[in-house]
Amino acid sequence: MLLIGLDLAWGEKNSDGLCFIRYDVARRRARLLGYDYPQGDLALVAAITGRLRPDEPAFAAIDAPIVCPNLTGTRPVDRLTHTLFHREHAACHPANLTKCPRPPRILARLADDLCFVSGWSLPPIETQKSKTETPAPRLAAEVYPHPAMVRLFRLPRIIKYKRGPVAARRLEFRRLQGLLTALLAREFPFLLLDPETNALLATPWTKPVEDRTDALFCALLALWHVHYAGTRSEVLGDLATGFILLPAVLRPTAE
Repeated sequence: MLLIGLDLAWGEKNSDGLCFIRYDVARRRARLLGYDYPQGDLALVAAITGRLRPDEPAFAAIDAPIVCPNLTGTRPVDRLTHTLFHREHAACHPANLTKCPRPPRILARLADDLCFVSGWSLPPIETQKSKTETPAPRLAAEVYPHPAMVRLFRLPRIIKYKRGPVAARRLEFRRLQGLLTALLAREFPFLLLDPETNALLATPWTKPVEDRTDALFCALLALWHVHYAGTRSEVLGDLATGFILLPAVLRPTAE
């Protein structure tokens, strides 16, 4: 199964961050394949197409409001994040088709060209392993890294590497790299990293480095969801008005 992390730009002037992981369902092992940095709808779809094998199932975790039917205002799921994550400063920005027409358009392109559908439901792990069953579909789910990071890193506040003075943002980005390195060792020992990822996690901030790092985190959210067949995930919202896939609240490990 191909797992895709996509840090999607809301417009076509900026590049999109892409990260690809291939997951072996039978062995429950994964391998990081690499990254891409396309600009524009056609280049994005071509980059994903180039990684997909014929009839291969896939799961794309996309940091963008891909299900957004409202022309103005905000989605119910966006308001829900304010209720749940305002203390952590991890609530979503209001999303509507006037402000962000591209994410739903990308979902439509992925559906038309590569047979993706929006959703999160996966078959149980044992069913996934059976080669006699119908292959899993290609799914695309919205993710939002800020609350996901709060949960996976067990933080009281978000990592503030997106806004603020440049020097402070770069320090926060270095903090993010350290937390990601520790998370990979602690929660993803079954994922084989590639040299590019090891280098990425030690490279000082630039915008392309940030976008690739965000894509890596999105891909890890896809891996988390698929590896545990959704049993350690939580979904906010719904398919009709918009949803966000999150890791469930992590509980302390029993001694």
